[in-house]
Amino acid sequence: MERHLTGRHALVTGAGRGIGAAVARRLAAEGARLTLLGRTRAPLDALAEELGAAVLQADVTDDAAFARVFAAAGPVDVLVNNAGAAATAPFGKTDRALWDAMLAVNLTSVFTGCALALPGMVERGWGRVVNVASTAGLRGYAYCAAYAAAKHGVIGLTRTLALETARAGVTVNAVCPGFADTDMTAETLGRIQAKTGRSRDEALAELTKANPQGRLVRPEEVADAVAWLCGPAAASITGQSIAVAGGEVM
Repeated sequence: MERHLTGRHALVTGAGRGIGAAVARRLAAEGARLTLLGRTRAPLDALAEELGAAVLQADVTDDAAFARVFAAAGPVDVLVNNAGAAATAPFGKTDRALWDAMLAVNLTSVFTGCALALPGMVERGWGRVVNVASTAGLRGYAYCAAYAAAKHGVIGLTRTLALETARAGVTVNAVCPGFADTDMTAETLGRIQAKTGRSRDEALAELTKANPQGRLVRPEEVADAVAWLCGPAAASITGQSIAVAGGEVM
């Protein structure tokens, strides 16, 4: 199999687990030289040993720290903005602290990553940015106003940046997973169980009922979409928000 990203440097945020780790493995399989960025060192080090990758530790909501480690990484050809978090609450119980926290990690960090990566990509005449959004950026969900607003913002930002870089050899796209088989979803299942008294199977059925395939999305399926967007077959694909959700969003 041709390794389409040989010689390219890819940086993945939130790379220590779940979708981020799956994306890192998939880009490594395409030949990319990898930098893994996250807050928690141990899972990053374990993955880096597996893939022969570099590790940077920082909180992407800390602009100064993000900029510092990004500079240390060197020129980035492929940026995958994957870091994120999901906290839920009815709108009437969504306070300013929750709102600010969800926008900081899910939207502002994407802005910061793009601001750091795009000038160099444009200057070199080649680059790929993939923002991991969510089906919550394409439709509404109850009890996650801040998260959904942030993910809608990611899609708007993606579209705008795609237009501004279209003639520069750069593409900017988003992937929008539905509920995926990750630690984040496991935490969501735990909250549903705690609040409703349902069993895990009942909580899982509630999460997957919107997916016509009736299952959680595998992180590797999201990673495949990311890898395709970074490859030559997707050179004319930019400004798109691709749902990886079993037909939940069309």
